[in-house]
Amino acid sequence: MAEDVKEESVTSNDESDLAASDGSLNNTLRRSSVAVMSQKVLTVISILTRVVMLGQMLTEGSCLLRRMEISVAEAEKRSGKNAVSIQETYTVYLVETRPMDAIAEGHNPPPDSLWRRYSEFELLRNYLIVTYPYIVVPPLPEKRAEFVWHKLSADNMDPDFVERRRIGLENFLLRVASHPVLSNNEMLYHFLTKEHGWKEMVYETGFQAKADSRLRALSATFRVRSPHKRLVEMKHYSDGLQSHTSQLLRARTRVADRLYAVYKVHGNYGRVFSEWSAIEKEMGDGLQSAGHHMDAYAASVDDILEEEEHYADQLKEYLSYAEAVRAVCRKHELSQFELEMASQDLISKKQQREELATGIVRTFSLKGMTNKLFGQEAPEQRDAKLNLLEELIAEGEETVKEKTAECDEHAEKAWADIVRFKDQKDKDLQEALINYALMQISMCKKGIQVWSNAKECFLKM
Repeated sequence: MAEDVKEESVTSNDESDLAASDGSLNNTLRRSSVAVMSQKVLTVISILTRVVMLGQMLTEGSCLLRRMEISVAEAEKRSGKNAVSIQETYTVYLVETRPMDAIAEGHNPPPDSLWRRYSEFELLRNYLIVTYPYIVVPPLPEKRAEFVWHKLSADNMDPDFVERRRIGLENFLLRVASHPVLSNNEMLYHFLTKEHGWKEMVYETGFQAKADSRLRALSATFRVRSPHKRLVEMKHYSDGLQSHTSQLLRARTRVADRLYAVYKVHGNYGRVFSEWSAIEKEMGDGLQSAGHHMDAYAASVDDILEEEEHYADQLKEYLSYAEAVRAVCRKHELSQFELEMASQDLISKKQQREELATGIVRTFSLKGMTNKLFGQEAPEQRDAKLNLLEELIAEGEETVKEKTAECDEHAEKAWADIVRFKDQKDKDLQEALINYALMQISMCKKGIQVWSNAKECFLKM
């Protein structure tokens, strides 16, 4: 894959002293050509990524992807007033769908299309998180650029960043549509097919009222007594995954800085050789040819670093996936905490019933002290309280039974989805790291070839 998409590029702002030669006319024309090619190459990467993902997802037997072709075809910048009448500039994305049965029959109908903002993708994901608390919901691409090599733009309206985010949004839809449970959700289908009224339909489900507050989830994390062992281990694993992925992305940024410096130094080689050739008669042609090779090598760094950014986006996806796994584990802790509280309340009521029936108070309480001072309650009052306690105990037993079933079901479904996620993660990261290694090998071979060509130029002098 790495060798098929070498032409991807992005125009970077060079303020380094090492790039003094970029001011020349030749370099200006070359960088203009690279900028024109950038959009085409990002499209090539999008197509190749899509082909690989569709092959993997269709193998999993997704219902929706077998019935519908889904893509985020393009992005468009727009301007308008927001809810508080302030003018803003935003980006919308064209979601296209096409029925698979028509394609299988040899027809090529025009796709159904509608425009969605990034915030609508966020609404869809938040709805899925609340509706399916036991599922590792695929993450969205970053809204603000993070772990960005400093020569690339971190502006969220930058065309190259918007294009990478478009690829990420398509990736999100394909992953959701390939999931055996999420793909059958009605709101997902409406998101893909209904341009107007979709958000109102989501809000009418009342999913926001079902959302657990972060404070409750945090409290449950610290107070739960018997968490599910495997989910606790997975939560710790997700912490490690996020930590190591962050370190890898930071290391990649440092390597990119050094790589850029090395390539631009070769641009200085090219300038020196070209200027030197002007004062040499016998050696001039060889020096000038060597200078051309060095200039071409220095200019290729933009393509390489843009391709690296594509692989970095794949790692960033799993940086966000780690948080999605932790969210599933926290939801189970909250469910377990509610079960433990219900069980504790039931034990307390049963103890009150026993004390009221026997008249023996085993623990110190204000009520026990009152009975000793003012005497026991009348039989009628005691019977009424016993009957009330019996009703509350029956309700408590039913609540504990329901909470136990809910907690066990959540743990079972969560673990099954986490196992599915781990299989997907292993395949995706293996592919991304292999392609990254192949890109580095290709880059080193290109450097060897450049210096071999320079050697031949020197031998001909």
